[in-house]
Amino acid sequence: MKIVVAVKAVAALDEEVELVDGDTAVDPDGLEWDLNEWDTFSLEEALNLRDAAGDGEVVAVTVGDEEAQDSLLACLAKGADRGVRVWDDALAGADPLAVARVVAAAIEREQPDLVLCGVQSSDAVNGATGVAIAAHLGLPHVAVVKGLQHDAGVATVERELEGGLVEVLRVRLPALLTIQTGINEPRYATLRAIKQARDKPLDELDLGDLDLDEATVSAAAGARVRRLRHPEKGEGAQMLDGSPAEVAARIADIVKERLSG
Repeated sequence: MKIVVAVKAVAALDEEVELVDGDTAVDPDGLEWDLNEWDTFSLEEALNLRDAAGDGEVVAVTVGDEEAQDSLLACLAKGADRGVRVWDDALAGADPLAVARVVAAAIEREQPDLVLCGVQSSDAVNGATGVAIAAHLGLPHVAVVKGLQHDAGVATVERELEGGLVEVLRVRLPALLTIQTGINEPRYATLRAIKQARDKPLDELDLGDLDLDEATVSAAAGARVRRLRHPEKGEGAQMLDGSPAEVAARIADIVKERLSG
């Protein structure tokens, strides 16, 4: 069983953030990079499925420049068998739908039995890439999966719904699932595994290797950044003094005032 896991290196803002390129990007010096939290759960689920089957291959795929290399190595250290990193200068600033087009092309080369993605990324929080990949590949898909079992080419999944409800579905493979946090307990990589990760296969591809070009990727895009800005500061907090009862009464009055207009 071959499982492809699409992963992303996400950026966390440092305390001091400066905007560059006409307020359309953040200064890279103010960013720290790490593997997306949701992707750690999808990777762990893939490793569990492989280990339960007793054989198979887990391939981690990402789109990103050198900043994404460490996150891909982290996947290899945790147990992924191979890594694939796709990058081309034409992908700088690509939106989730354009990235999905590229990831789909990379996955198509692998011909996997199952594709797993995180529900969303912790930086952009679009939740669009996984389902867009499924659309490009023509795969059945289930989003926000919180439970997964596999038997004889069929996945039985528990899908998280609003209000704590759970939907149980059976999906014939190949398929794509977006994995929710909490589905498992991600493992930590040992120091030995971290060192061995650099010896595992890691392919570096560009658009040409995937039979794509800049025009094709641009046509798949759905959005572009117009401007970034720091949030406006409010007037500050209003401190309420008095006994608990007096404070509660004052809060009730404030709520009534706001609701009345």
